[in-house]
Amino acid sequence: MSEIQADSVVRTYIDTHRTAFLDDLAEWLRIPSVSAQPEHADDVRRSADWLAAKLTGTGFPVVEVWPTDGAPAVFAHWPAENPDAPSVLVYGHHDVQPAALADGWHTEPFEPVVKDGRMYGRGAADDKGQVFFHTLGVRAHLAATGSAAPAVHLKLLIEGEEESGSPHFRDLVEARARQLAADVVIVSDTGMWSETTPTVCTGMRGVADCEIDFHGPDQDIHSGAFGGAVPNPATVAARLVAALHDEDERVTIPGFYDNVAELGDAERRLISELPFDEAEWLRTAKSHAASGEAGYSTLERVWARPTAEVNGIGGGYQGPGGKTIVPASAHLKLSFRLVSGQDPYEVEAAVKDWVAARVPDGIRHSITFGAPTRPCLTPLDHPALQSVVRSMERAFGRQVRFTREGGSGPAADLQDVLDAPVLFLGISVPSDGWHSPNEKVEIDLLLKGVETTAHLWGDLAEHWKTG
Repeated sequence: MSEIQADSVVRTYIDTHRTAFLDDLAEWLRIPSVSAQPEHADDVRRSADWLAAKLTGTGFPVVEVWPTDGAPAVFAHWPAENPDAPSVLVYGHHDVQPAALADGWHTEPFEPVVKDGRMYGRGAADDKGQVFFHTLGVRAHLAATGSAAPAVHLKLLIEGEEESGSPHFRDLVEARARQLAADVVIVSDTGMWSETTPTVCTGMRGVADCEIDFHGPDQDIHSGAFGGAVPNPATVAARLVAALHDEDERVTIPGFYDNVAELGDAERRLISELPFDEAEWLRTAKSHAASGEAGYSTLERVWARPTAEVNGIGGGYQGPGGKTIVPASAHLKLSFRLVSGQDPYEVEAAVKDWVAARVPDGIRHSITFGAPTRPCLTPLDHPALQSVVRSMERAFGRQVRFTREGGSGPAADLQDVLDAPVLFLGISVPSDGWHSPNEKVEIDLLLKGVETTAHLWGDLAEHWKTG
């Protein structure tokens, strides 16, 4: 069958099953699987069971609900007929953000509504819609190939705690690493630049964050009797913050930029070609000027450069009027977004050394780090990435461009534990309103996601020889 004929079969199959697919998705969206709220724990479990049943109905011969110390995850596996075919693991999540009509929703958030080509409901885009398009996609793929199994060893891991910070995810991946083993990971929990500019994300930043407590006098003391003669912990905190960046907004911590993967000329050119409106971006950011590391554009700063941010600073008297004291303590909260090449634990060690060198005698300090997330990045010339691009271009009928994500997520744990490249396949757009009232998904784009996956498995099997 020619590519044109295969495309026609895929589109016909999708069109024939469109109504049933959307009805099933709406049924899933009615389950309020809010992992952050204990009262919805049963709903999260019900969501996992619902998905497991649908995956079994789709044809996956192996479907399991995996318990964790928190919410359950769903695993599915459909082996290819060819034992030498690539193994692909699709990641997503079935839990959702809290939502209530009083938050500003126009309709009940867990009663999906279709209007003007959009499906409104919590989880429509983040992330149930983007998980569910894989079910119709694999069936369309089989219809086009005439096969009884996908062209790749297809695995799904759909977790239930992403919206709660994935506290048990890495432990789950480590415990189940043998079953999850894959040549590539496809993350369907992301988006595109816009409705008219389809894009593929090639990486996410990692993150390390810490809290620093400074203690000076054993209690607040009189600034007239003692000020200027004993160290002030609030002054120490302020000086530390002031020293965090130089005049070019580069982080001053020694070793911070060691091993950073620098942007190549080709990727800088591709980023510059995106239709970026900085004024509009600033309005979205509720900010009034762009700022950051000298020598880089706004998108380069957000996507491909490491950062240090002061998340909070406090200490001393905060009430009305004056209180002339040397405070007993002060506090800082810092976070560091990391890019490919940086090791979170090396950054943590560098931060600890940097802080210790700047704390004077008479000030005691402690520094506590949260659980870090590693950065992930897939090279533009990776053969699996090229398969994603070709498949999207077949579905969308236009050139696919490249982006990165400035944020961080559990995908890096999959890369780290499974030693597999991470790719991103998402069809959501900024107007979908993730985490906001009136979340929606554009139905036409959702079906383009279906079409992309229908092409992707065959393209990977044909063009990528993992051995």
